[in-house]
Amino acid sequence: MTTIQSNLQRVHERIAAACAGAQRPVNEVTLLAVSKTFGPEAVREAFSAGQTAFGENYIQEAVEKIALLRDLPLQWHCVGPIQSNKTRLVAANFDWAHTVDRLKIAQRLSEQRPEGMAPLQVCIQVNIDGGATKAGASPGETLTLAQQIAELPRITLRGLMTIPEPAADFAAQKAVHLRAKALFEELREAGLAVDTLSMGMTADLEAAIEAGATMVRVGTAIFGGRPTA
Repeated sequence: MTTIQSNLQRVHERIAAACAGAQRPVNEVTLLAVSKTFGPEAVREAFSAGQTAFGENYIQEAVEKIALLRDLPLQWHCVGPIQSNKTRLVAANFDWAHTVDRLKIAQRLSEQRPEGMAPLQVCIQVNIDGGATKAGASPGETLTLAQQIAELPRITLRGLMTIPEPAADFAAQKAVHLRAKALFEELREAGLAVDTLSMGMTADLEAAIEAGATMVRVGTAIFGGRPTA
């Protein structure tokens, strides 16, 4: 068994245990393998172990990687910041974008999504804990932004994504994630057909699942520490 294969198995065991503890079916939680800074060979290794959904932070690096892996049936998620000059690359190469935090970016993604492709699946990134340096829409503006994005033609609003600051313990982690869950439910109560709550990473996936995450984004626990320059 390869290292990535065994790591994936351990992450799936963590997810299963967390779902059991939260009394949730394990199929309610999708694992997104964050492969940023790792080469195509690492993605191929993860794919051979059954992983098909991959997250990338750096758009130019991701586009090159996606091109080298077109022979595999993979799903690509943009989980890094999207600047206006990179929306065309995201629209043309990714299946999902988790980091939409303003209407202008959503509009550009919709306009630039190629006609022959399925709609781009979009999550709104929310700065759920008010971190001063964190990207994301404020919780108070999220409902209005979601309603606007839901009207755009070439993208499909799926839900919310958060990257809170590291918390001291499980209870603190869960408390922050519960705030995101409450906002997610607010969108649903407003009539928006959202189904995805993308939150939780290597260090806090258990707390995120306990709070209601439907997708966890795991990199280090699968691929190891990031290569340094």
